[in-house]
Amino acid sequence: MSKKIKQMEMDALGHTFQGVRDLVVMSVKGVTAQADNRMRLDLRKKNIRLQVLKNSLARKVFDGMGLQTTLLAAGPTTVAWGASSIAELSRELETLLRKNDKVKFKGAIADGQAVTFAQALKMPTKAEAIGRVLSLALAPAARLLSQILGPAAQVAGQIKTLREKAEGEAEKPAAEAAPAATA
Repeated sequence: MSKKIKQMEMDALGHTFQGVRDLVVMSVKGVTAQADNRMRLDLRKKNIRLQVLKNSLARKVFDGMGLQTTLLAAGPTTVAWGASSIAELSRELETLLRKNDKVKFKGAIADGQAVTFAQALKMPTKAEAIGRVLSLALAPAARLLSQILGPAAQVAGQIKTLREKAEGEAEKPAAEAAPAATA
């Protein structure tokens, strides 16, 4: 392959992966053409794309983009990208590709850093991360509110018990007077 053609391929890869920071790296060696096509169609419906890469060219392009390329070691490499986060991407790939035993996950690149596929599965999605931050931010206020309302609720419960007890005692003499008046 001439240098000019390699440069054109690297430019095309750079354009394709421009702005991509989350990838799942896998090997699909031995997957039939029909299974590959079905897999790509299913993933495309979920806004996930797959591309087979030449490791040496991808390594040069990804290094230029600031992505770690330790996962692009040897053998055929397929990269998946898309979805809103690495967690969502990993979960979708795991559920769709679980039934295909020929697909082997090499790892993932999360925000430019290499991580294992298991770590990528455990990472929170954007919505989960926002929810966790909000719950942590609101927890002190909720704890303070419960501390303020706790004793007040206890006092209110005691007052209610005393009122019910007083009403019960007021009804007893009236109930005792009613049978004596009829006799």
